[in-house]
Amino acid sequence: MKPSERILVAIDTTDVDRAQALAQALAGHVGGIKLGKEFFTANGPQGVRTVAGGEQPLFLDLKFHDIPNTVAGAIRAALALDPKILNVHAAGGRAMMQAAAEAAGEAGANRPLLIAVTVLTSLGDEDLAEIGVNSSASDQVVRLARLAQNCGLDGVVCSAHEISAIRDACGADFKLVVPGIRPAWAAKGDQKRIMTPGEAVALGADYLVIGRPITGADDPIAAAKRIEKELDGA
Repeated sequence: MKPSERILVAIDTTDVDRAQALAQALAGHVGGIKLGKEFFTANGPQGVRTVAGGEQPLFLDLKFHDIPNTVAGAIRAALALDPKILNVHAAGGRAMMQAAAEAAGEAGANRPLLIAVTVLTSLGDEDLAEIGVNSSASDQVVRLARLAQNCGLDGVVCSAHEISAIRDACGADFKLVVPGIRPAWAAKGDQKRIMTPGEAVALGADYLVIGRPITGADDPIAAAKRIEKELDGA
């Protein structure tokens, strides 16, 4: 994989025109775009088609979490948008993830990577304790990653700080999609468990989700190239 192909740009806006402009400008400079709940809630499937349009690999970041039948139906509906990556919350449990995997398999050769969200990168140990999880973030991530793999999922979303532990638990072929990535020259924002792009790839990340350091830059293409250069060095 070329360094630029590891970069998935998080386009977090409700503005279709801005999202489309960013996607078109960054085509060829990154590995794909991520559209999430903010954009999808405002613009729906048609907005996704307008922005992605088959020209950019799409990570459709909707984090499905519901009863198994509902999640399976949502996965089937999402397949019409031809995503490269789809995700669900591992906290939905075994039956839900197995149903999601079976639904994703109905796409045949066009099956997207199905990954699980483990612990949001905005959560630390104290946050988990407050909601009744009596484990460290790292232990909870590994527990959910193993469960996701056992349910037939292709990988997980995780913090860069859990890469090594998940690799040990789930092996080299398990895909790791890593948000909370901040170049040293970018603002930290609201992420608590962060790492630079070069550090994350050196540890074994497959894909890096990077938003504001690119989309908020005066020159998004230059920012993407700067990150690509860092990854090439790593």
